[in-house]
Amino acid sequence: MPTTEIQKTLEHQFVSELELHQNIVHKVCTLYTKDKEAHNDLFQEITIQLWKAYPKFRGEAKFSTWMYRVALNTAITQYRKSKKKVDTYDYDSVIFKVKTEEYDPTEEQQLQLMYSAIRELGDIDKALVFLYLEDKDYREIAETLGITEVNARVKMNRIKTKLRTIINP
Repeated sequence: MPTTEIQKTLEHQFVSELELHQNIVHKVCTLYTKDKEAHNDLFQEITIQLWKAYPKFRGEAKFSTWMYRVALNTAITQYRKSKKKVDTYDYDSVIFKVKTEEYDPTEEQQLQLMYSAIRELGDIDKALVFLYLEDKDYREIAETLGITEVNARVKMNRIKTKLRTIINP
């Protein structure tokens, strides 16, 4: 198979996988950005990093697990770079909308409080909570973050305690 055919096949596979799992990237972008422009920039940066890393993807893990790892690492790197700049963003003005059958202001307040507490966590802890809230099992969380399964469980228990302390001082 000529090189251009191999390249086209590789591109097609990558685009298909990206389209299938792009919601992962959007969720990571939402967790680490504060506005639509930053979200789009991060989405583009993650896509570039995924494409650069794709030839090294060996298929030992599920594509989505590998994608989580690349997306989270890229987001954390970008987040750390942005934190070196003066940040004048007011986090209290962020409102997360949740689709429910009926509007429940108490539930929305609780969600606001939870997201506010999550924003106080460190980068890795925030990523761990994100994966936990995505209903990933500890094996997949550990694989995605590059830690042991036991470490993921211990960290999650500590994070839960920390979140309870933040929410109910």
